[in-house]
Amino acid sequence: MAAISELIRKESTGTISFGDYTLSAKAKLDNYEFEGDIYKVKTFKEITKLERNGVFVYESVPGTAVTEFKQTEDEVGFIVEGPEDAQITLELAEETEYEITIDGVSAGV
Repeated sequence: MAAISELIRKESTGTISFGDYTLSAKAKLDNYEFEGDIYKVKTFKEITKLERNGVFVYESVPGTAVTEFKQTEDEVGFIVEGPEDAQITLELAEETEYEITIDGVSAGV
C-alpha cells in the first residue's frame, strides 16, 4: 500500500482511503462528499486527521495512510500503514467497550 496521493478517495468497496505520511509539509482537503457526509482530511509525516461533518473521526501520530475505512453503527474497520508504529485515536461512543482485533486476532477489549 502506498500513501493516498489524492489525500482522500472513494473506493469501489464502498469505503474511503485517506492520508499521506510521505509529505514533509501539511496538506489538507476540505468539503469532500461521500455517502451524504462531508469529510476533511489533514495529513503529513507527523499527523493524519479525519473529520466528518465537522466532528473528529480519526487521528494518527505520526501520519499514516488509511485504506478501506468504513464506520457503521456497529463497527469501525480500516487498514493502516505508516513508516513506524503510530498512536491512533478514534471518536466512538462514550462509556462503551469495544473489542479490538488486529489482523483478525483479538487485542483485547
